[in-house]
Amino acid sequence: MQNKKRTAFFLLGSNMGDRKAWIGKAIQLMEERIAKIKKKSALYETAAWGDTSQKKFLNIAVSIESSKPPHKLLQLSLEIEEELGRIRTVKNAARRIDIDLLLCGDEQIEETDLQIPHPRLHLRNFALIPLMEIAGEVQHPTLHKSIEELFFECEDRLEVIKLNEK
Repeated sequence: MQNKKRTAFFLLGSNMGDRKAWIGKAIQLMEERIAKIKKKSALYETAAWGDTSQKKFLNIAVSIESSKPPHKLLQLSLEIEEELGRIRTVKNAARRIDIDLLLCGDEQIEETDLQIPHPRLHLRNFALIPLMEIAGEVQHPTLHKSIEELFFECEDRLEVIKLNEK
């Protein structure tokens, strides 16, 4: 069966070292190995989710169009994280780079290694706000609300600051 082209949305984040450089390198590798970036939000800074004593994160949302299946998108993302020195220790630990697959067309997958849509997307402003900038009208495939609607309903109170550069 041939895979159809669909839009996939990712959230990239970094809170170690030169955060902007890590995100830039991850985007470069995504374009080389996954697909050309179609849309890119501004950079946003926010406190680390679950551990506000960590250095603040920089986050950016990007979209691609690809016929690669979601599992392949995940695999390629994980390979990029590993190549850039991502070390998985404890949950929510500081990291050079984090690449989360948020949405992939209208796919709904619930497996141990892959959940689409991202299971906590609607609970986190650091993901919703950059995603809303590039895809506010996109419908969440299980909650049946737009990203903008989910943002207005979100109870997350962590401050998300838009930086003046992309």
